[in-house]
This record gives sequence, C-alpha cells and structure tokens, in this order.
Amino acid sequence: MSLFLSSYENRLDTKGRISVPASFRASVASDKFAGVVLYRSFTHNCIEGLSMSRMEQLANATDKMGVFDSELDDLSAMLFADARPLAFDVTGRIVIPPELLKHAGITDRAVFVGRGTSFQIWNPDAFRAAQEKSLNNLRGARPNLIIS
Repeated sequence: MSLFLSSYENRLDTKGRISVPASFRASVASDKFAGVVLYRSFTHNCIEGLSMSRMEQLANATDKMGVFDSELDDLSAMLFADARPLAFDVTGRIVIPPELLKHAGITDRAVFVGRGTSFQIWNPDAFRAAQEKSLNNLRGARPNLIIS
C-alpha cells in the first residue's frame, strides 16, 4: 500500500471538479477502484479520504466488533453510510459532493493533506490553523515513536 504524503492546494472549477494531486492518484493506482473514497470527518471540519482497499480494511476491522455494539452503529453510520466512492475522470479530477464541501467549509480552494494511509481535504485557512495547533501540541508533548 502506497502512502499519501505532503500537502497540495488546488482550486475547484466552475463545475465543482477538483484535481486530485498526482502523487495521491499514484498511491491508489494499483487499487482495483480507480478513484478515492471520501466521507465527512467526525473529528475535524474536513473530509477524510482513502483508497477502496483501505476502506475494505476498515470494514474488516469493524467485523471484529460486537454485532450489537452501539459504537458499531455510530461508526457504520459515519464511516460507511456517509462514504462516497469517487472515480477519477480522464484528467484525474473528482467532483466532491456538496454536503462534504459544506461540512469542510470548502468553497473555491481545498488543501489535500497526506496522512500516511489516508488523507484529508481541508479549507485552506482552517488547515493552516489546525496545523499551527498541532505544531504547538507536539512541541509541548514531544512524542517519541518506537520503530521496530
């Protein structure tokens, strides 16, 4: 599985299409679905994005939860019922549904933000503020990753 890295700001055209960064398209090139899956973030005012194969991994993980678990109901409603599989057009663009754009406060520009095995799409101003907050949090916490 390829990774989604870096950040790219792109403009929505008059028909609501936006170009997915070439490196993000390359990250899903080997996937059986030629596109991405988007859904509303339930932790931030942004859009979450991933490959179809990663979405399948999340589905497999939820299968391990209890069938009558109330958290599974909430997670399924937000993750699967809200998900929008969007195929790339011939130039690598997608049309983000209006309800997702509204959730993220995106009007004419958006920032695609790599997050390893997934990515997010933000309103540029909101992303800059969130990025500054994250930087300040990390400076205080000084996390230590253990790589084995």
